[in-house]
Order: sequence, then C-alpha cells, then structure tokens
Amino acid sequence: MEQYLYIALFAPLLGSLIATLFANSQKKLFIGILTSLLIAVSFYASIHLLYYVYTTENSVTVNLKDWIVLGNVNIPFGFVVDQISIVMMVVVTLVSTMVHIHSIGYMDNDRSFNRFFAWLSAFVFSMMILVMSDNFVGLFIGWEGVGLCSWGLIGFWYHKKDVEKSKDLKRSPYSTLSPHSAISPSWAANEAFIMNRVADLAILIGIFMIFWNIGTLQYDEIFAHISRLSHETIVIIAILLFIGAMGKSAQFPFNTWLANAMEGPTPVSALIHAATMVTAGVYLVIRTNEIFSIVPEVGYFIAVLGAFVAIAAASMALVATNMKKIIAFSTLSQLGYMFVAVGLGAYWVALFHLATHAFFKSVLFLGAGNVMHAMGDEINIKKMGGLKKHMPQTALIMTIASIALAGIYPLAGFFSKDLILEVAFGTHSYILWAVLWLTAGLTAFYSFRLIMYVFYGEEKYNHETKHPHETYFYVIAAMIPLAILAISAGWFEHEFSQMVTKILPELNVHVSTATFYTLIAVTTAIALSGIAFAIFKYKKDGEYYGSEFENNFIYKLLANQYYLPHFWDVVVTKIYKALSKISWKVIDIRIIDSLVDSIASRIVNGANIGTSMQNGNLSSALKWMGLGILMLLVLVLVFSDLR
Repeated sequence: MEQYLYIALFAPLLGSLIATLFANSQKKLFIGILTSLLIAVSFYASIHLLYYVYTTENSVTVNLKDWIVLGNVNIPFGFVVDQISIVMMVVVTLVSTMVHIHSIGYMDNDRSFNRFFAWLSAFVFSMMILVMSDNFVGLFIGWEGVGLCSWGLIGFWYHKKDVEKSKDLKRSPYSTLSPHSAISPSWAANEAFIMNRVADLAILIGIFMIFWNIGTLQYDEIFAHISRLSHETIVIIAILLFIGAMGKSAQFPFNTWLANAMEGPTPVSALIHAATMVTAGVYLVIRTNEIFSIVPEVGYFIAVLGAFVAIAAASMALVATNMKKIIAFSTLSQLGYMFVAVGLGAYWVALFHLATHAFFKSVLFLGAGNVMHAMGDEINIKKMGGLKKHMPQTALIMTIASIALAGIYPLAGFFSKDLILEVAFGTHSYILWAVLWLTAGLTAFYSFRLIMYVFYGEEKYNHETKHPHETYFYVIAAMIPLAILAISAGWFEHEFSQMVTKILPELNVHVSTATFYTLIAVTTAIALSGIAFAIFKYKKDGEYYGSEFENNFIYKLLANQYYLPHFWDVVVTKIYKALSKISWKVIDIRIIDSLVDSIASRIVNGANIGTSMQNGNLSSALKWMGLGILMLLVLVLVFSDLR
C-alpha cells in the first residue's frame, strides 16, 4: 500500500511543478488536462487506500527519511493513512479533481491560466501534507503551505483595483450598508494571510509547549503521554491549538477574511470552502481529540463559540446580495456546526458533517461560477432573475445542493446536521440546540432566497449586455458526481461511523425513540418553513426587502457583518498604523538613525583628522613622530610610578 500513499501525496506536487515550468506557455488546455489527471490519479490512489483501511482496519505508515535529528530528538519525514486521514484524503482529492476540471472552462480566457493551475495543484499538495503527516512539524508545514497558496489564489487577479464605491461608502465604508461593495484581490489576500499568521503564532507556541513538556512531536507518542501533564498545562496547549484552528476555519474574531476571500476566482472559493483551508481547523481538533478530551471545559467553550458563529453567519447571509458571499457566510455557519460537535466530544460526527458539507458546498460554489461566467462576472443577485430557462442544468444542480444544505431528508445534509442537533440535545446542551435549530431555519431561508433571486422571477439584467447561457458540458459533468454525493453521502452514516470510531471516541448520546423522531420532525419543520417562506415571499413581493427596510438599523448591522470589520479597522489597523508611524518617525529616525549617524560622523571626523597626519610632508611627519615619542615616554613614567 505504500506506493499508493506516495502516489496520492506526490501526484498533485508533480502537476504543480509541471504547470510552473509552463507558466508562460500558451499550451493552456494541455496543462489544465494534465493537472486534472494527476489530481484524479491522487484520488484513485486514495480510494485504494480507503478500501484497504476499511476492510483490514489497519493503517499505513511510512517514514520517508530521517528529517530532524538532534540529540534525543528524531522527527522523521513520516506519513500516516488511518481512519481519520483517509476521509480527508478522499474528500480533498475528489473535490479537487472536479474543481480542476471546472477550472478548465472557468479560466479558459485567462492569460495566467497555467499559473493558476500551478497554484491550485500546490494548494492540494499542501493540504495532503497537512492531513497525512504523522507529526506536528509536518502538519505545520502543510498548515503554512495552504496559507501561502490561499494568498496566491485569493490575490490571483492582483491587477484588479478596488471596486468604485458609492458616495456614502467613499465617506465611510461602514456608515451605510455595503452588501455588494468589493475590495481588491490583493487586499483580500493580504488580509487572509496576515490574519492567519496571527492565529498561527498561537499554534506554533502550542507545538513548542508540547515538545518542551513531552520531548516529541509524533502524534502517537504525544497522545500516550499527554495525560501525565498538569491539567493547567493541557488547558493552555488546547487553547493555543484551538486559536490556530480559529484562524484557519475563520471562527470569531478571525472570521472577516473568509467573506473577503471571495475576490479570488470562484473555483478557488469552492476549494477553500469545501475541502482545504477552512476545514483544516476542524481537522486539527479532530486529529488531536485525545488532548481536547482531557479538558472538557475548553471543549464546551469551543461548542459555545461554534454556535455563536453559526447563527451570526447565517443572519449575515439573510441580507447579503453578493452571491459568493452568501455561500461564504453559509460555510462559516456550517463550520460553527462542526465546532459544536467537536466541542461536545462528537468528533466523528463533526468529521461526517465535514465530508457531506464538502460535496454540496463545492456544488454551490461551482454553480455560482457558472452563473458568473454566463452573466459577465455579475455577482449581485438582485441584478439576475429568470436564469433557469437559460441555465436549466446549473439551476437543477444548485437547487439539489441547496436542499442538502437546508438539511431535508433524504439528502446528505439531513443526516450529518441532524446528528449534531441530536448530540447537542442528548448532552443536555439545550441552549446550543435551540441556537442550531434556529440556524437551520435561517439556512433554509437564505439558501432558497438565493435560488429564487437568481433562477426565478423577472429578468432584471440588461439584455443588451448580458446573454446568459449554460456552461461547457464537461463543467456540468464535473459537478454531477458532487451533486450525487450531496444526495447520497448521508446514506453511508453507519459504515462511516463504524470505520472512524476505530480511533475516534464513540459518544453515547441517549435519547428515547420518541425524542429522536420529535427532534427530526421539529428540525425538518423549521427547514421546510424557511424554504416555503423564501418561495412565498419572493413570489408575493418579487423583492425581499424594500428600501425602507434597507435603512433599518438591523439591516445595516447584518449587511456590515455586525461592524466587526469596522472594529478591526478602528481598534487594530488604525492603532497599529499610528504606532508604526511613531516607531518610524520617532524611534527609527530620531533615535536609532540619529545615533547611527552620530557615530558615523564621529568616525568620519576622526578619519579627517587622521588624514592630516598622512599628507606626505617630511617635516610634518617628523613632528608627529616626536609627539608620539614624547607621549610614550610620559606613559612609561606614569606606569613606573604606579608600580
């Protein structure tokens, strides 16, 4: 099985290297097909490994070579394929294969086509390093790799400038609503990169603390000895690791970068939100579950924060008009669900929802890419409408994904989302359950609000400049497997649970049969109510919110993301900028530069004096020699008297 591990890991790297070599070449289709095939090969190898792990209940471990050997420290370049990592490998490679194929059509006219595929394949390789490593050093390298690749992909169209804002927005971007204003891709990429670096400092300190106290960074050795540490030390380690997860998975207060990351090409959004970067934080907590299981108080904090993010993100999606940002807020909300599950100890449930979510969320983003491609990059859902007759296949696939996201039986989202609600209720976390239950209704509403605005009703776009049409057949073909899994992935709940609970703890949640079906009924009822209200509201009014509501404080609050970006701008960015100016003008220029310049001037003055001694005049030289002899005699007399 080792050869399949190597193929799964290094096939994306090979594709990235080849695409890099041909970065300036005009052989675009060749590179697109080649990189897609190599990702498909990685997926094929992952499926072989999945079959092996599932049937034999064994893991595959490989030590490629000695890596860091220092004294008693020996960290090999090692990888492990077990019941946790194989789930991530299959999800990552499957979604990535479809995203690569979709990108061939989406990026067909882009002048940097090959560069895009170089970044995209490197992104997949970094994620594979992250999930397959058997130690924290390898995980951290993959962790930083996905951060770097996300920076390159979010800012891929770095030549684009800030979108021109209205007069009100020019005066203050937070004074009035700005639901479909945009920023430059470079700014969005830098925001994501810097915000993640802040959180990454915490995980790095956590890794150092683990090494300091245990003396190793191998997962199995750490988990075998972690319980010997003091409770306070484990709490600190768990908090530091979770802060790192907060950054990658965009949990509050690091959530603002996720919506702005939509400035990158849409296939990038599908990959970031469905299978790679934002799922890394959830994976970290699942992988280190033996640390978090010891400190349930930290786990409960994670669950509370997850519930808060779930409902807050869902509420922001209610008023957003940027199609991609609506789906991005949905991702943020679903990540909140996953963190509730891991916080309550239901690690396998969180992994299950991560997998099912990847399928229907990738479909939604790829479908949004189809709409943008057909509408000349239009992103405002209020400027669309009636696209179903022009794009029937995209409309059908996105509707299926939206039903799955809403959690309607028998689609995949129903099984994984209801499991999380069952866990919350079964662990007597009734407030968390109520928050998630309400979030389920909001999710159903905003999902079908998007569908109704985009595909139904009056055509609100300019028919002279917009000519909507269905995308390439192979792009639709790439979406169909994901749509099928968005329907059917939840049907394999038993097999999934049976496999992953070999190494993840089983959470025994005891609810009666009557309570179980009641929970399903009330959750389904609020989801169906959300869908029905979205359809009824649109058909009745044609618009969800009139101008009078858009001037409402609540609307402005939601449209401006609870003014959290404004908080970061005022409290962090502006203060940091002011301190930087003080450091530059006062500390750097007036103190450090002045001190260095003063020393330099003294040296120059001394050198100028010295040059007068070496002027080539014999008479002058004799005078200086005599003066030197006199000074030496004086020194000799002084030191002889001191003795």
